[in-house]
Formats: sequence, C-alpha cells, structure tokens
Amino acid sequence: MKIDKKKFIAGLKETVETVVFVVVMVIIIRFFIGEIRWIPSASMHPTLIEGDRIFVERFSRFYRAPERGDIIVFYPPSEDIKTDILSIFSRLTGFFCKDIAYIKRVIGVPGDKLEIKEHVNGDYEVYINDKPLNEPYIMGADDYIPCSDGMFCGPMTVPEGQYFMMGDNRGNSQDSRFWGFLPKERVIGRAVFLFWPVTRIKYFKHPDYAD
Repeated sequence: MKIDKKKFIAGLKETVETVVFVVVMVIIIRFFIGEIRWIPSASMHPTLIEGDRIFVERFSRFYRAPERGDIIVFYPPSEDIKTDILSIFSRLTGFFCKDIAYIKRVIGVPGDKLEIKEHVNGDYEVYINDKPLNEPYIMGADDYIPCSDGMFCGPMTVPEGQYFMMGDNRGNSQDSRFWGFLPKERVIGRAVFLFWPVTRIKYFKHPDYAD
C-alpha cells in the first residue's frame, strides 16, 4: 500500500504539536499551580495515612513564605538534586521522576527559638520562644523518639531562610530532629487538601496557634 507522503508528514506534525502542547501545559500547571502526590509512609499519622492522595499547591510560594503549621512537601537536605537535562525535565513534568520528597509540618520559622523538652512523666513538648506549642494534630505527647546526642532538639534558633520540620507522628518520622534545618529553596509546595479516598476528603485548615 502506497503511503501518501504529504498526509503522513501532516499527521506527524500534528501529533508532535499535540505532544509538545500537552508537555508545556503539564509543566506550567505543575510549576505555577500545583500537583498531585500520594502518601507512602506513616510519618504524618494521624493527619495523613499511607495511600492518601493530596493536592499540593505551588502558587503561594510566589507571594508568601511557609508558615508554622503548614504541611509542606520538599526535597530533604540529605538528597542531591540532579541538574542534568533529563532530571530537570522529569522534575518539571513528573514523568519518571525519581527525586525523593518528604512531607512534614513546619514547626519552626526563621528567627524562632526552638526546643524539644522532655517532662518528668516522659511526655515531650515543643517550645517556641520559651512557650509550649499547642499541637492537637500529633499522635500524642508520649509518642516521641527520645532526644539523644547528635539530634537537633535545641535550644536553637532557626536561621534566616530555613525551617524546622516535623512529622505529626513524632514516634516514627525522619525529620529535622535528625537532619537539621530545611532551606527554603528545597520547598516544593504546600498540601492543601486530601481528595482520595473519598471517605477521608478534607481541607487542611491552618492550626490556630494562640500567643
């Protein structure tokens, strides 16, 4: 069967244009608006559990810094972010992206004096600027990994442009207590709502931290 060369070229051109348009739109949406993520671990129990699907918005980073209580997706400081063309492309599109990302809650913001204290009854509590932080979202005050030498438990001051991150499941979370402060440049976006499974649909209301 003879192939019509002009029709073939026209069809190929249309296909390429469609693919390019879709890729560009995916990049624009992921970079400026947001993306979908799934939860692989138990570090944010009970707020998030394994298998939850969440929407992570990215547009607020253009006009506001992360705030205490925000649930943030980020690249951990311990992981190298590759800058070759294929890695950048996969990161922008989400196609075959192998970058490791964490999800934790912002506990300390720049300038905060932060300390994790153990009480005589064995409970732990976070102190911000010498005041206990009300945290109704955590698993429990007794469900903590004990602070030890080499851990970041304070007292310490959060540096400019960096954040102290902790999982809501304090007894099962590899967070700032182990690897220190998170540079702002490694923030991917802020989790705003959980949409799957439908029985757990919820909007992540910002905690009310009373002074």
